[in-house]
Amino acid sequence: MLPLKYGKSLPAAARDAIGSVPVFGSSGVVGQHSTALTSGPTIVVGRKGNVGAVHFSAVPCWPIDTAYYVEPPAGHSATYYRYLLTSLNLVRLDKSTAIPGLSRDDYNAIEVAVHPPAEQLEIVAELEKQFSRLDEAVASLQRVKANLKRYKASVLKAAVEGRLVVPEATLARREGRSYETGKQLLQRMLDVRNVMTKGKRVAVNQADHHGLPECPDGWVWTTCDAALNGIDAGASFKCEERPPLGDEIGVLKVSALTWGTYDEAESKTCKDASRVEKKFLVRNGDFLFSRANTIEFVGACVIVGKTTKQLMLSDKTLRFEIFPQVLPEWLLVCLRCKFGRNEIERLATGNQESMRNIGQERIRQIRMPLPPLVEQTRIVAEVDRLLSIVREVESEVDTNLQRAQALRQSILQRAFSVGDI
Repeated sequence: MLPLKYGKSLPAAARDAIGSVPVFGSSGVVGQHSTALTSGPTIVVGRKGNVGAVHFSAVPCWPIDTAYYVEPPAGHSATYYRYLLTSLNLVRLDKSTAIPGLSRDDYNAIEVAVHPPAEQLEIVAELEKQFSRLDEAVASLQRVKANLKRYKASVLKAAVEGRLVVPEATLARREGRSYETGKQLLQRMLDVRNVMTKGKRVAVNQADHHGLPECPDGWVWTTCDAALNGIDAGASFKCEERPPLGDEIGVLKVSALTWGTYDEAESKTCKDASRVEKKFLVRNGDFLFSRANTIEFVGACVIVGKTTKQLMLSDKTLRFEIFPQVLPEWLLVCLRCKFGRNEIERLATGNQESMRNIGQERIRQIRMPLPPLVEQTRIVAEVDRLLSIVREVESEVDTNLQRAQALRQSILQRAFSVGDI
């Protein structure tokens, strides 16, 4: 087995140099500069972080100190050794508990048979023929995933533009009946709020119509302020960085919320018993909103289907209390669609490259269309029907991608265990 050599930190003089020599870390190319550490084709292996990941450079390169590297002997195929190391599934050798790491002693204990140079070329040629067909299949599956993503966006766009179901205004005209328009529904909501505040009218953010398209017949533009009866904020807790066990109380991580998904596993254990309060606990049916996250996920929201753990809202997570005149599922559609996400991005504050934040007052300024209540019901039902089909197809695609990866590893293992594919 070829010995692993340690990568090296870049010399201070070379860190800002401009050049064409690739710099490799445990996750692949991390930059370029003018000096090479190796003298020819190189296999780079993740030592820390992305443990066991195998990368290949056809030209001299500089592996940094988070990686090992291998330079094949003269006359041997570098590609052969790249495939050989990949077949070993080196990530299984990671025994660390905190920072992942690969030990050279564990690597050196592996016994493998290395084929003569002539056979190496034959094996590489056959592997690449099989992998070419497999790559075509994987590319097709990835195109399907991309198309499904675009289709989901088009469904949400059609929903908020009144093009997904027959409008209530059209049905009412056909049937010669009256109906409650979005404008009338909005007024009813404001009247309910007036009653709840015992006649003390509370100012509600009105939608700024500048740049907004005309609403579908029977709809009206409004803001989240009109739809929200209240916003409950979480709190900051001292925590242990692991999911809670048994009856322990947990706290949601910001990563628990993505667009339409809720993952209880993304939580940590509360070690601040004096701060535990029932009002912070996540409940079935809660509408959760991520007020602080990266630009991609700030504003990510979800309706919690079922909770199995006792988890509290963190200081980066909000719970919306929504007036019954607005379906939570409709608000979810409005915030998940491209228009809603643009609104969140418009109102969020913070550095574009780091954590973004959208406070409660700015959340209330998010503009949204309001259809009649019965039309909301039909729209969310159709959205759910169409997206459930998408989820089924996505699940099948993901399963096939996993099978393709397993098949790739199986081909490699067969090639290097028997030397015959």
